[in-house]
Amino acid sequence: MASVLVVEDDQFVRSALIRHLTEAAHTVRSVGTALEALREVAHVGFDVVILDLGLPDLDGGEALKMLRGITDVPVIIATARDDEAEIVRLLNDGADDYLTKPFSVEHLSARMAAVLRRSRATAAGAEPPSRVIQVGGLSIDPLRRQAELDGVALDLTRREFDLLAFLAGRPGVVVARRELLAEVWQQSYGDDQTIDVHLSWLRRKLGETAAKPRYLHTLRGVGVKLEPPQ
Repeated sequence: MASVLVVEDDQFVRSALIRHLTEAAHTVRSVGTALEALREVAHVGFDVVILDLGLPDLDGGEALKMLRGITDVPVIIATARDDEAEIVRLLNDGADDYLTKPFSVEHLSARMAAVLRRSRATAAGAEPPSRVIQVGGLSIDPLRRQAELDGVALDLTRREFDLLAFLAGRPGVVVARRELLAEVWQQSYGDDQTIDVHLSWLRRKLGETAAKPRYLHTLRGVGVKLEPPQ
C-alpha cells in the first residue's frame, strides 16, 4: 500500500478522499493549502500526491512547479477544470496524471495504481535498452534519455520521451491506443485525450502537424505509427 498526501481545501471532498484511501489500506495525510503541502513533502516521504488546483493560498499549477523543484514524487492533479491548454501545461510542468472532478473512487484507485506501478518500476532500477535507436533523422538514446532530430537535441518531457522511444522501437508498426496506454502510461484504460495531447506536442517538436506528418502517422480508429519520412 502507499503513503498518500491529499492536498484539498474542500473539507467534504477531502474527508471523502481520506476515508476511501484509508479503507483501501493506504496511509494518508492531508493538508488544505499549497504551503502546507510543500512543508509536508519536504519532511515526509510520500509515494503519491493528489493535488487540487483551487487552493486558497496558491494556484495548484504553481504549487506543482514548486513541488517539482524539491521532489520527483508522482503527482495526480484532481481538478474541476477541463481546458485542454491547461491540461497540457500541467502535464508539461510535471504532473503524472490528472482527473477531472467529479470522479469515482474506482477511477482514482485505477489511476493511482498505474502511477505507483511506474514509480516503483523506476525505483527498482529497471534499465531501458542501451542501444541508440535510429529512425531517419531521429536518434534516440533510451539509456541517457536523450533524443535528437537531424543532430539537434529535442527538449522533451518525460512522457513525450517515453512515447517517442516506444514508437521508435517499432518503426513502421501501427501501435493501438490501448497498447500505448498499457505500455507508456501503464494503464489498462484511460482517456484518448491524454494520448492526443502528447502526440500533438510531440509533433510540434518534430516540426510537423497531424495534417502534414513526417514521422508520426495516425490511422483513424486503428492507432499510431512512427516511420522515417518518405
